[in-house]
Amino acid sequence: MGKSLYQKVWDAHTVGQLADGRTQLFIGTHLIHEVTSPQAFGMLRDLGLTVKYPQRTFATVDHIVPTEHQDRPNDPLAAEMMEALRKNCEDFGVTYFDLRSGKQGIVHVVGPEQGITQPGTTIACGDSHTATHGAFGAIAFGIGTTQVRDVLATQTMAMEPLKVRRIEVNGHLRPGVYAKDVTLHIIRLLGAKGGIGFAYEYAGEVFDRMSLEERMTVCNMAIEGGARCGYVNPDETTFEYLKGRPYCPTGADWDAAVERWKSFASDADAHYDDIVVIDAADIEPTVTWGISPDHGIAVSETIPDPAKAATPLERQSIVEALEYMKLPAGIPIKGVKIDVAFLGSCTNGRLSDFREVAKYIKGHKVAAGVKAIAVPGSQIVAVLCEKEGIDQVFRDAGFEWRAAGCSMCLAMNPDKLVGDQLCASSSNRNFKGRQGSPTGRTVLMSPVMVAAAAIQGSIADAREVFAIPQETVAVA
Repeated sequence: MGKSLYQKVWDAHTVGQLADGRTQLFIGTHLIHEVTSPQAFGMLRDLGLTVKYPQRTFATVDHIVPTEHQDRPNDPLAAEMMEALRKNCEDFGVTYFDLRSGKQGIVHVVGPEQGITQPGTTIACGDSHTATHGAFGAIAFGIGTTQVRDVLATQTMAMEPLKVRRIEVNGHLRPGVYAKDVTLHIIRLLGAKGGIGFAYEYAGEVFDRMSLEERMTVCNMAIEGGARCGYVNPDETTFEYLKGRPYCPTGADWDAAVERWKSFASDADAHYDDIVVIDAADIEPTVTWGISPDHGIAVSETIPDPAKAATPLERQSIVEALEYMKLPAGIPIKGVKIDVAFLGSCTNGRLSDFREVAKYIKGHKVAAGVKAIAVPGSQIVAVLCEKEGIDQVFRDAGFEWRAAGCSMCLAMNPDKLVGDQLCASSSNRNFKGRQGSPTGRTVLMSPVMVAAAAIQGSIADAREVFAIPQETVAVA
């Protein structure tokens, strides 16, 4: 019987078995940022240790950096964290993509665009959405601060092996349905805890047709479905994206690398612990209504009614969510008023996201009373958008065009909701207080759906707002 990519990568990076049954796993690439690394570097200093392989660690500043006046944070803690990252990288010999490099941005955007993220590797970062890098055929894990210390000091970490669930999406997506809708639909179907103990292999016709950036959107949210990581097998789309990137091999080394990367793809007869098959035609533009990423419905549906819940636990969950979201049960989700529209994050802050939205918002205006911000995922994304005039399209439509950073995804910076504002967001989490206000409310959706909500002033079906033709087949 053949092996899955997960098993092949795991085997190739196993250093040894620990007495407690865990595997000591070699981490090929370590990505760090300013929030979870200062304590880890502090522990290294306390123990008199160095970074084992500094050439395998790459740093950038993203979580706490302002998206206005980037180099002048008005929060003393933010300034302290940014300075600590700079000094730690300098002292320990770590490559740092700082604000003056022209390469700064969200860590899960920077790694891929620099070609640091490569197939068949293990990647770790002190951030839960490290699963993003699985889009390249890597096994990528979010880790805690103590594990950040361990990887810095030893280039390894201890883990128990995971089961593997293959999720196939076959057929064609309908026009106006995007990668974000696919991942929200999967999470709705399998649950926010459905992937606990699993790695997700995303496969099937829809993923085969997706661009690398679309695959990144789906893998990014594997963690929101409870999975430890998610990945797509590397193919020609992967290699085309990576070719010519700064940290990728060239010449004969490139050819050899591609052959090696191909060998990590799952075998046709690979074993899976579970297989889920989804018809692409069943997926509609999807939005969340509650306080968990699996609280998702199609934009054409109504908000759940706790009276119709199948179990007492489900009823309790719906009641809690609706009380927090201040939404009545049983009404259409379409038409719910929004206050803020946020386009960005490591889920949907890439060039293709802004290009797609720009196609539709030209000639439209953000509704009165709505604050709309667009935040590129990296300085490079910003420059490319500006070269194409995309930034001006957003400004003309009434969006604020910001500098690169995590921004309102988690609001560890000045970009925060106020009071109980409701935000249409292209980010990945709708937890209570996620966007900076303890009573702020988040509704997750695709970038084009965020744009439609901004223009309409309420949650809307982008297919109607932008008159997206339905007789043609959408790109995944």
